[in-house]
Amino acid sequence: MGQKLGIIAGQGIFSSYLCEQAHKKGYFCVVAGIRDLTPIKLEACADIFAWFKLSQVLKILPFFKKHGIKEIVLCGKINPLFVFNQSLLGPAILKILKLGQNKTPAEILRRTIDYLETQGFKVLDPLLFIGALVCAPGTLTRKKPNPRIKEDINFGWDIARKAADLEIGQTIVVKEKAVVAVEGMEGTDAAIKRGGELSGKNTVVIKVCRTHQDSRIDLPGIGLSTIEAMIAAGSRALCIEAEKMPFFQKDESLALANAHGITIVAKS
Repeated sequence: MGQKLGIIAGQGIFSSYLCEQAHKKGYFCVVAGIRDLTPIKLEACADIFAWFKLSQVLKILPFFKKHGIKEIVLCGKINPLFVFNQSLLGPAILKILKLGQNKTPAEILRRTIDYLETQGFKVLDPLLFIGALVCAPGTLTRKKPNPRIKEDINFGWDIARKAADLEIGQTIVVKEKAVVAVEGMEGTDAAIKRGGELSGKNTVVIKVCRTHQDSRIDLPGIGLSTIEAMIAAGSRALCIEAEKMPFFQKDESLALANAHGITIVAKS
């Protein structure tokens, strides 16, 4: 048995990939899944696995302590809108949330990490395990950005960074140098869809990190579902932040983007 790692897994493929990479580094993975959120197939990937309801999520801590866990990684999405549905939360979680300055997703996760560390756990940066997924600057697809796409990217880049730093969202949708949609708590794919509904085809999607991104708290990424959402919305280009943002299912995503004539650019 190698060094032990506790994984608190939310939605999506992030947790499965992280577990696989941790195994390659020699870690023994003890995984806590959130019922109705965590992919069922993750159970087979873990060395030890247990399910928890969202309302009982603090029971994960004695589970980890029982198995000698001292280091934890948070990965996968948990919809931040749950904070407005108190019937899903237990009294202990509500008490932790009340300690925060606001209810932005980053603040909720920040309070969660603070609490975990008061309980004796060290919360690790997931990039320690998935750093190979970030992209170098440049065009990732066969189709390079044309002058109009470049204009929309240049127009929207600083706006996207400011929106991210203001805790509004980390994705914006631009068309003809106008912002047509900004991501809120609904997530990237829904923002892409809304941008298409509001302005039609040929939108440009820009996704960035915060200027001072704590990737333990929130690590924005893209994957196959991002490209699928762009195809459904008729988007023509995606610009992501280079060297910071993981690109999951990269080969499949690029093949799909190439098949539909979508441009993907990583910008620093």
